[in-house]
Amino acid sequence: MSTISVRLPDSLHQLIREVSKADQVSMNQFIASAVAEKVSALTTERYLMERAQRGNEQKFRQALASVPDVEPEEFDRRNDSHGRASGS
Repeated sequence: MSTISVRLPDSLHQLIREVSKADQVSMNQFIASAVAEKVSALTTERYLMERAQRGNEQKFRQALASVPDVEPEEFDRRNDSHGRASGS
């Protein structure tokens, strides 16, 4: 395990102290979790961008064309803003 020293504004330090106390975790654990969450978001974004760049519109349209054009089952329908199944 590594140790780092990070300078934080006093106001942020106080907020971290309060939130970690409310969550009943140490400040170190809270900060480590927050950093892990941010790293996860950034690596996921990078992964999705790389996948998108490999996308092929022609292959997408071919796959879409193979999907049967049928009405979805009742339980699989999207509801509109009034709570009714669309297409009803």
